[in-house]
Amino acid sequence: MARGEGSAQQTPQSNLDKLLPVTVEPIDPPTSLELGKPVEIKLLIVNHSSEAMSLQLQMRLAQMSGVVVCGRSFKNLGEVPPSGGSSVVEIRVVALVAGMFYVQGCSVVDLVSGRE
Repeated sequence: MARGEGSAQQTPQSNLDKLLPVTVEPIDPPTSLELGKPVEIKLLIVNHSSEAMSLQLQMRLAQMSGVVVCGRSFKNLGEVPPSGGSSVVEIRVVALVAGMFYVQGCSVVDLVSGRE
C-alpha cells in the first residue's frame, strides 16, 4: 500500500476541530453593561466534531468575575448535529463591578461522554 493510502489526511481545520470540538461565541453582545441591571445575551454554540453531541451550557459562578449569570447556571441544549450544527441560547447576566472585564466561567459539556 502506498504511503498515505487508505488513511484520511489530517488538515489544520480537522486538527482544530479535535482540539476545540465545540465553540461558543456571543451574538451582538452589548458594548456596555449598566451596574446591577440584568441583560440578555445570545450565545451561538457550534458543534465542529464529526459526531452529534448532547450538550449542556454551564455558567460556573466560582470562575466568573465582575459579571455573573442570573437564574439557572446551566441550560440543556439537546442534541446538536455534527459538522457545524448549532444552537442559540440566551443567558441573563448582571455586572457587579464597574470597569472593563471579560466573561469567563462558561463551559459546554457533552452529557453522554462527560467531556468539556
